[in-house]
Amino acid sequence: MFSVGYGGGVLDDDPNLAEGLPVVDAPFLVRGGEARLAPTNLVQFKNGGFEEFNGNDFKGYDFHDQPGVVSFADTEIRHGGRASMRLENFAANPHGHGRVMQSIQVQPHRCYRITLWVKTQGLQPADAFHVMVLAGDRDLAPRDFHVAPSTDWRKLTMIFNSLNFDKISIYAGLWGGKAGKVWLDDWSVEEVGPVNVLRRSGTPVTVRSEDGATVYAEGKDYAPLQDPNLSPWHDDSEPPPLKLLPGSRIAEGARLRVSWYHSMIIYDSQVAVCMAEPKLYDIFDKEAKLLIDTLHPRSVFLNMDEIRMGGTCQACRGRNMGELLGECITKEASILRNYAPSLEIYVWSDMLDPNHNGHGNYYLVDGDFTGSWDHVPKNLIMAVWGGEPREAGLKFFSDRGTRTLIACYYDADDLKDVEGWLKLAPQTRKLRGFMYTPWQKKYSLLPAFGDLLRKPVPATQKSQTGDAQ
Repeated sequence: MFSVGYGGGVLDDDPNLAEGLPVVDAPFLVRGGEARLAPTNLVQFKNGGFEEFNGNDFKGYDFHDQPGVVSFADTEIRHGGRASMRLENFAANPHGHGRVMQSIQVQPHRCYRITLWVKTQGLQPADAFHVMVLAGDRDLAPRDFHVAPSTDWRKLTMIFNSLNFDKISIYAGLWGGKAGKVWLDDWSVEEVGPVNVLRRSGTPVTVRSEDGATVYAEGKDYAPLQDPNLSPWHDDSEPPPLKLLPGSRIAEGARLRVSWYHSMIIYDSQVAVCMAEPKLYDIFDKEAKLLIDTLHPRSVFLNMDEIRMGGTCQACRGRNMGELLGECITKEASILRNYAPSLEIYVWSDMLDPNHNGHGNYYLVDGDFTGSWDHVPKNLIMAVWGGEPREAGLKFFSDRGTRTLIACYYDADDLKDVEGWLKLAPQTRKLRGFMYTPWQKKYSLLPAFGDLLRKPVPATQKSQTGDAQ
């Protein structure tokens, strides 16, 4: 229970608790008693319809892989206009790539929406298809769309925040493709207004005059800016207008600067929540009491893994992210033990491990998780997870005298990785045990997993510390 990185349970209670990315001073224009986004610098995305080409070379793009070998102009199969781009023959590329990329200028701290039409035929593997937005060493929109191996034209949409960048590179295509075909067409990028605008104390809306001299009052000059279609798991709705109120100081035709915060989808459905908002812990307290009173558990597993956003809204901006994460986990443990003092608490290890995700430059987090491990209760049991054995992670917690659980397997076709974890067990102090950990509900190897754990440990591998269990 208790998740911050995957905030579904919390967001069902209050979707405004999603972590927010800031949009700063977006230009709005008042017409007919409403203000809407009126960009002064339109995005210049070139040849998005793939209409301009010479042979198999498309104009406007920084590159597309191997024209005439991997990438082609297709005038027979298209979504609109007279042509599309077709990508195929991925084996002809040493990396299985079939990609197209264009760099464009953007305004820092603004929200943009990408729209792209995609068609596939016999694509293998289908999960090799991606749309990416890169700037510097950051991926501004880590998304998955799970296109089918064969499908008719499908519209893909995604939003991203430009953060502090003024130039980005947008990619689409295959990384590690093996077979099949994919068509791309009618690609566009546009700045958008307050889609999924968040409303809580840590995500305020600010409306100013164009010169910044006047700050207008919500509830007096304009109605509260709220998205009636707010759903952190969807980003294809139309942004709501800013509605003026009777007696407003904002005049017809005025130009405004509007700032707000919006949620963001990671991969296909992950939405993080803010760890600094007090209401989060009220929800956790309610859930903890219900759990303890109903099930009377001896152990609870904290679902505190892969926290891919944070440090960006006013509630948590500027906080030491390692300390904030530690405070969050400490509060969760305290809430649970308030109802069950002897409760044994497990937690995923990745955000508390410098060898895994406990570091800086992590996804869309503004801050550094380094040192998070110094701010959590010492009696937690760390579930060290992954496919291949994480020797450094086990040693890190073992050297600190922390109990561990090896969460191994992860959907492989055999147990070779589990055998590697077993070899690390005798040298790991305070090892609590092993957990068969599938992600795709693959349980066919569970009997063999049990048999493997029953095998006696060779005398040469037995723990010299006596702490392994």
